[in-house]
Amino acid sequence: MGSGLTRASALGACWRKRANDRLKPWLKVAGRPLHAIARYMPKGLYPRALVIVIAPVVLLQSVIAYVFMERHWQTVTQRLSSAVSADIAAMIDVYESYPQDADTSVLSRIAAERLGMDIDIIPDSDLPPPGPRPFFSLLDSALSAELAQQVARPFWLDTVGRSSLIEIRIKLDKDVMRILTRRNSAYASNSHIFLLWMLGTSLILLTIAVLFLRNQIRPILKLADAAEAFGKGRDAEFRPRGAREVRRAGNAFIEMKRRVERAVGERTTMLNGVSHDLRTILTRFKLSLALLERSSEIEALEKDVDEMARMLEDYLAFARGDAGETAVETDIRGLLEELKSDAERQGHQTELTVVGDPLVVVRPDAFRRLMTNLVSNAARYGDRIAIRATHDARYLIVMIDDDGPGIPADQREEVFRPFFRLDEARNVDSGGTGLGLAIARDIARAHGGDIMLADSPLGGLRATVRLPV
Repeated sequence: MGSGLTRASALGACWRKRANDRLKPWLKVAGRPLHAIARYMPKGLYPRALVIVIAPVVLLQSVIAYVFMERHWQTVTQRLSSAVSADIAAMIDVYESYPQDADTSVLSRIAAERLGMDIDIIPDSDLPPPGPRPFFSLLDSALSAELAQQVARPFWLDTVGRSSLIEIRIKLDKDVMRILTRRNSAYASNSHIFLLWMLGTSLILLTIAVLFLRNQIRPILKLADAAEAFGKGRDAEFRPRGAREVRRAGNAFIEMKRRVERAVGERTTMLNGVSHDLRTILTRFKLSLALLERSSEIEALEKDVDEMARMLEDYLAFARGDAGETAVETDIRGLLEELKSDAERQGHQTELTVVGDPLVVVRPDAFRRLMTNLVSNAARYGDRIAIRATHDARYLIVMIDDDGPGIPADQREEVFRPFFRLDEARNVDSGGTGLGLAIARDIARAHGGDIMLADSPLGGLRATVRLPV
């Protein structure tokens, strides 16, 4: 029994695989129009929601308008035109069958009282030349077809000249019969009122839908702004609003933000405690060494203690990530000018260019450490340094160029790994801890940006910092 079920399941899986293989080409072909349509669809949530709301309404109104025009308006107009043409044909028969009414007074009276038409005979006359036909006139086409079928005589028709009347001229033997009749006798003139009501109510309902939709989308946009600000290290006020699902997502974001801040706070407190304890021990070492007699061994030990203190600061800065600092508006021009002065005091030719507004919202101490690490690396391995900062509507971009040996292209991502060192060409933290670029990238990403390395026009390395503003 078990082997039979296993065999049946295997056959079913094999059959499904064959069916999927056969359907894949057809599904691929059928999906191409959908991909083409999706390429031109709006990308934002609000315009997509508007399309979802508006498209069915427009489609429904188009179908209703087409059915109305095709089944009601055209049919009614055709029947009214047929009735008018039949009346005109009857008046022609009366005129030709009763010649005793020479002045057509009786015929005119009957047409005016019974049919609502004004009829007179123009003796020894021809039809006027054809006038301009309207671009789109349901009345002109319907009435012309009925006159050609029921009257079967040459005729001239004017449905454009007078707004409320229609003029028709029929060629008799030598005379011309001129008929004036009301437009609404041959044309469903009040049908546009239905279309206007339909369009008017649709516009009102769509306006209400757009306003309600905007209120529903606004909490989602506020949630996205709060998440983006949190990713850049900024504290944005956010209170969940909107539909139940949006409120649930907002509350989840707030809870996640609290947990992250609590975890970072606990880690920072622990690291501060470790830092205090280790600094106490290092201070004891320094005091003990200061009490000993000066010798080359003592000086070497003091250098080791200083190196250990510097390494400890680097480790703690990397682990802490300066997450407790608040982002404020900072003048980057002044900060970069200080770094330029420090590099020039060390004997490096340094250029600085700042384009755009120098005021940027960043964490000042963290941003200073980021720039200091990059400029220090450039100063350690090059003689010339060029710093260019550009602040536009979207990004703050800082490029630091040097004329040093550079970094091979295949190792430019590896140098951002903590404690990674290059043995050839350029040691990014020579004599250090191997955390300079790792700390710099960590700070840049804490601001929502990143650091990229490339070849410099000066011949060395270009470090590009891109931060969203």
